Amino acid sequence: MVSRAPELFRPLRRVEYDRLVALGSFDGERIELVGGALRRMSPIGPPHTSTVDRLTRLFVLALADLAWVRVQGSFAADELSEPEPDFCIFPLGDYDAAHPSEAHLIVEVSDSSLEYDRGEKARLYASCGVPEYWVVNLVDRVVEVHREPASGGYRRVTVVPKGGRLRLLAFPKVELAVDDFVR
Repeated sequence: MVSRAPELFRPLRRVEYDRLVALGSFDGERIELVGGALRRMSPIGPPHTSTVDRLTRLFVLALADLAWVRVQGSFAADELSEPEPDFCIFPLGDYDAAHPSEAHLIVEVSDSSLEYDRGEKARLYASCGVPEYWVVNLVDRVVEVHREPASGGYRRVTVVPKGGRLRLLAFPKVELAVDDFVR
């Protein structure tokens, strides 16, 4: 493989990516824009899908009148990034013209993408000020709760095992039992 200097490449901007998506350029492809580059997304298997199904039900019931719950949809992170997290919990409002650029909480359900979600995705969400980010780690069957965004990542990461409970920073009255969605 030929190595190429990164300065020879121009990153794709989010507005350009959105235009290409609207034109159908990526139909049938599972990709997301991160750091100006198109990244293939991991295939989704039954454990991932079932976890997303359980969390969808829990989030929608708990947050119905408090926030929007977007499942596997776009988040306008910054000029060069439009990831598609498994969940984006964002303020109520009208998003017909643009994807949300603020979130109360972002959640990634991870098995084969665990290192990417802990690393590059955590840095991205922290850099755009997402106050809380969860990695539902299906490998170890725990939830990794990232809080206190800073440059380069989150200052505080707490691991909540099965049997534990989670409260959302933005909605402290909302509490979820890890056992209700991690099997």
